[in-house]
Amino acid sequence: MLITAQVQSVLSRRLLDVFIQAGLIAALAAFCYQIFGPFMTLMLWAVILAVTLFPLHQMVVRKTGCSQGRAATLIIILGIVLIFVPMVLLSSSLADAITNSIDLIKNNTLTIPLPPDSVESWPIIGKKVHGLWYAAATDLPGLIQSYQPKMGDLARKALGFVAGIGGGLLKFFASFIIAGVIMAFGHEGHQSARAIGRRFGGAEKGEAFVVLSTATIRAVAQGVIGIAFIQATLLGVILLVAQIPFAGVLAIIALILGIAQLPALLVSLPAIAYIWMSGAYSTLLAIFYSVLLLLAGAVDNVLKPLMLGRGVDAPMPVVLMGALGGMVSGGILGMFVGAVMLALGYQIFMDWVAMQTETEVDAVLAVTTETDPVGQD
Repeated sequence: MLITAQVQSVLSRRLLDVFIQAGLIAALAAFCYQIFGPFMTLMLWAVILAVTLFPLHQMVVRKTGCSQGRAATLIIILGIVLIFVPMVLLSSSLADAITNSIDLIKNNTLTIPLPPDSVESWPIIGKKVHGLWYAAATDLPGLIQSYQPKMGDLARKALGFVAGIGGGLLKFFASFIIAGVIMAFGHEGHQSARAIGRRFGGAEKGEAFVVLSTATIRAVAQGVIGIAFIQATLLGVILLVAQIPFAGVLAIIALILGIAQLPALLVSLPAIAYIWMSGAYSTLLAIFYSVLLLLAGAVDNVLKPLMLGRGVDAPMPVVLMGALGGMVSGGILGMFVGAVMLALGYQIFMDWVAMQTETEVDAVLAVTTETDPVGQD
């Protein structure tokens, strides 16, 4: 009895020590998360950009023979010139257009042309659109007065959108620079990721999960950004050949829609409507351009299954569902996180199923061997 009491006392003390250590670790983790929380989005974007651009970084190192740091610096400079300068110019132009429109409405100096009669013949919404357009063209102050509460909310949202443009660009610019630092130490970071993976999933499965996560991030980046760029370029060329006004602006809108996972048909369908309503095209040309625009607007439905799942050890529908579900819950960043998490979850589940199946087969073979020793070689 005395020995049992001593054993219980030792176990109680050790259990209390475990609880205290676990509580301290949980408190430390919560405190670290509170400190790191404001930078979470920034660092996630930096990691995603670094993982996506690292093959390009290594190609630059091989082609130029420069160091890892210089190659990362070169990619950052090229990215700033090719990406951020046009983004800043377009964002500045968009912000100026929004603020100028708000000022014109406030000063009652905005002029709107009368709607064409063909608008009234549009199905379902034609009469409502024609009436609203006609009221705006003939009595804009009265129309604004009738929608005063809604117009005030819309103006505040528009100004908030303009303010958010600058903040978003600065965050993305900072994450791009941090991604360059991560690429400069890419090999060390890869070794650290493999070590963390082995710690969580074992020597074999941990490294497989790291490879799967890397391939999924790159597949989503190519399947979203790459497809959006291809589709926008294709639409832009068709719009230019068809001589549709503002073809460049429409191509940029298609690119933005593609990145946001919205259908490019939102651009191609109004262009088709313009072709048929303008009267400047023959019937044969109108049919030809309409077919081309419809095909270009739906080309992502063909490219997405091919590029989203390429190089990923998980079925394409799993990656696609993870990307779309993550985008709904967490925006563009959630698209990457959702795809990686669902692919990892699928792989872990299928490994568990395979492990159970192999265990059952081994047990059946063992029983068969014991009951039928003659059958052994």
